Amino acid sequence: MAAADGFDAVVVGSGPNGLIGAIMLADAGLKVLLLEGAEEFGGGLRSAALTLDGFTHDMCATVLPMARASAAFRNLDLPVEWAFPQVQAAHPLDGQDAVLVHRDVAETAAGLGSARDAAAWRQSVGATASDGYGLIDSLLSPLSVPRAPLRLARYGALGALPATTLGRMLFTGERGRAVLAGMAAHSMVDLHDPITGGYGLLLAALAHQVGWPVVRGGSARLAAALVDRFVSLGGVAETGQQVKDLSDLPQARVILLDLTPAQLLAVAGDRLPGGYARQLRGYRYGPGVFKLDWALSGPVPWKDPAVAQAATVHLGGTLAQIAAGEAEVAAGRHPERPYVLTVQPCVADPSRAPAGRHVLWAYCHVPNSSTVDMTTAIEDQIERFAPGFRDVILARAVHDTVAMQQHDPNIIGGDIAGGHSGFVQFVKRPTLSLHPWATPLPGVYLCSASTPPGAAVHGMGGYHAARLALSRLR
Repeated sequence: MAAADGFDAVVVGSGPNGLIGAIMLADAGLKVLLLEGAEEFGGGLRSAALTLDGFTHDMCATVLPMARASAAFRNLDLPVEWAFPQVQAAHPLDGQDAVLVHRDVAETAAGLGSARDAAAWRQSVGATASDGYGLIDSLLSPLSVPRAPLRLARYGALGALPATTLGRMLFTGERGRAVLAGMAAHSMVDLHDPITGGYGLLLAALAHQVGWPVVRGGSARLAAALVDRFVSLGGVAETGQQVKDLSDLPQARVILLDLTPAQLLAVAGDRLPGGYARQLRGYRYGPGVFKLDWALSGPVPWKDPAVAQAATVHLGGTLAQIAAGEAEVAAGRHPERPYVLTVQPCVADPSRAPAGRHVLWAYCHVPNSSTVDMTTAIEDQIERFAPGFRDVILARAVHDTVAMQQHDPNIIGGDIAGGHSGFVQFVKRPTLSLHPWATPLPGVYLCSASTPPGAAVHGMGGYHAARLALSRLR
């Protein structure tokens, strides 16, 4: 290990949570060492020319509404340029125009096909988006006193439901049901399960509240801005530092680990009490993703040209079709027609490809650690709504669950959510505790997506772990 003793705190892992935690500790006056095992910082916030020279692809996260909404990022005012698509998200359907999610609630509601469904959208998604940051702050700090208790209670009454139940309860037509399912399927949880309705409501509301933007030039620029802020506060950041055991670390009063439970078990060895270690061994990882990146000769030839205005496109058809595909994955199978999350960054940020060219990525969910090649299934789903898509492909890069974990060891078995995100692990993440970021080891904290509030680029795992560590130091 290159670093020597003399640090107050050590942070292992430079994903968004690790970076936020490191910044908070350094801002509080601690001397902080940040260690990253890879050769570049960022974790899921990395970009590279995965296909052809001149094409910038994000390795994992691209569209970052949570980074616009969370308290951890709002307070930083980072020098990055956010690029917003004209349409926040699109949901193509067979034989009809796509459902478009705009920044404006009323404009989105008007596209749902009936006055009743338009009213239901305004009263559910629109109401969720209408409370400033009180609701989102309450949801991203689930173990704190809620800032907006009444809003939270109203949201919870709907959000606790399965997405299948909520969609059919709110909407009479297929358009509203389908777009809610597309949002909810980001959770990587069977849409027949509780709280998946809440995932759909929240993501749809964020499209209205803060938008679904990308970082101009690639997500790696957000990671670079975070590292720069950390270093400006006196922090020391090092890449290429593999931590295989806690004994590899210099002595420090605080250790923040942006690691999952399986990795904590590996680096802690027999230091952990037996009961806590058993709970970590019982932690459940969720489905993985099979991801494709393409360099394209031009834009995707969508049947509905309006889809070309959206950076995020949800492919899978109706609520019933999406729910059936996600249920197959939850049962350990590979659906023939999977739900496909597709992102076309050049819609908002043309700088990511040579003039007139485009980059595109998409993934579908697969059983954890699957090595099945889903290229044909994904491209068939795109062709379903964009005939001729394969004709514009210049090059593709393929990443199964094994490749995803090789890229980022936190992506266990391809699980980009840091663990199954169903109800049990919503409240027990990774253990049932009022302070789940704290481990039984003095001064050692977990801060990854395997802690509350879970997955997404919001930095709140690091935020809460750092706050807890600082409060205990005081």
